[in-house]
Amino acid sequence: MFGTRKSKETRAAERFFKERKIKIHFVDLKERPIAKGELGRFVQKFGLNALLDLEGKAYERSNLAYLRTTEDGVIARIIDDPELLRLPLVRAGKHLTVGEDTEGWKAMVAGS
Repeated sequence: MFGTRKSKETRAAERFFKERKIKIHFVDLKERPIAKGELGRFVQKFGLNALLDLEGKAYERSNLAYLRTTEDGVIARIIDDPELLRLPLVRAGKHLTVGEDTEGWKAMVAGS
């Protein structure tokens, strides 16, 4: 699971898995950035815009809505500033979810 400690959605996911006694590996994106390849898995499945927190303050501050940039440019910004993402990003094998997705998490638990 990728997220930040101050993200309420990340804490909700952490709580969801702990309540079901599912061991998770948590990566705090403030301490360690997500690998480009790992981020690529989520981009490939959901598309870049689905990963961005379009209502967040970080998105507003970044002016990404007004910039003309390549997908690689946006990915570089995401790696530098994880608050641009809809967190948490959760991966269990081939199952991926973005943001607070209780139904997706239930499917992960059922599939494991």
